[in-house]
Amino acid sequence: MKYSVLDLAPITEGGSVAESLHNSADLAQHAERWGYHRFWMAEHHNMTGIASAATAVALGYVAGKTDKIRVGSGGVMLPNHAPFVVAEQFGTLDALYPGRIDIGLGRAPGTDGRTLRALRRKPDDAEQFPNDVQELLGYLEEAQESDPIKAVPGFGQKIPVWLLGSSTFGAQLAAHLGLPYAFASHFAPDYLQHALKAYRENFRPSRYLSKPYVAAAMNVFAADSETDARKMMSSMQQQFIALRRGTPGPLKAPVDDIRTVAAPHELAGANHALTYTAVGTKDSVQRHINQFIDDTGIDEVILTCHAFDHQARLRSFEIAAEALNGK
Repeated sequence: MKYSVLDLAPITEGGSVAESLHNSADLAQHAERWGYHRFWMAEHHNMTGIASAATAVALGYVAGKTDKIRVGSGGVMLPNHAPFVVAEQFGTLDALYPGRIDIGLGRAPGTDGRTLRALRRKPDDAEQFPNDVQELLGYLEEAQESDPIKAVPGFGQKIPVWLLGSSTFGAQLAAHLGLPYAFASHFAPDYLQHALKAYRENFRPSRYLSKPYVAAAMNVFAADSETDARKMMSSMQQQFIALRRGTPGPLKAPVDDIRTVAAPHELAGANHALTYTAVGTKDSVQRHINQFIDDTGIDEVILTCHAFDHQARLRSFEIAAEALNGK
């Protein structure tokens, strides 16, 4: 079982973007030593708690600080960009760090409506997502001398392209195109099994894949005590609650009792979003992760830990790697 990292580059209260990105590179270095297969970063905009808006730039920094771990987007929101530019950006990364780059594509805006307009997007741009994906795939293929447009860098580099999703739409498209698929079950649990079923049942072998390959994400908050693990998780619970209140901001410090800062219905909503979460000591985290793998039959598990304290976040990923390796 391959296991990978999704990093949301948290900006904490009292922290800075620079600190966040330095922490991401440090996490990637540790993840490489602990046997993680990929290190992905996600595109979000106008969010003062996330530092990875310029995803390709952030990935270049991380790739330069590591040696062998795969580095990629989880994902780039393709409707925000011209496919040609994405091919050039990731072609540049692949030229600098050959054989280590992934392109994960999503179709959500990764932001709010006003920021969508600031990105020069229109509300219906996502409807072009299937065409945009195929256009991007075309730019990454071998170009001919007669081709009037070539992505340089990009063409002929055959960088692996993934589709990401939180519903069945991306699953169906990934199956149709014969691409690997990753589901965002770390925050959108409801359609996980439906999406996996749709992907597997409709998969068409392609020049990219001969059979389905699917990954799914879950949160992990692992510590040397149950109390410490649950306290670490409280920062993520507060983040979800703040989003639903319409007051997003930097990642808040953990609290001893989440019930002191959240109404029961708010906590219920946050906990539902975090359905697929492994929290606790190594033994309990191992059970949670193994149960998730058994229930889904996934080929790869992607772990994320949106924690306030960087050292606690490192320890969480270290414990998870030990659990996955049966140590």
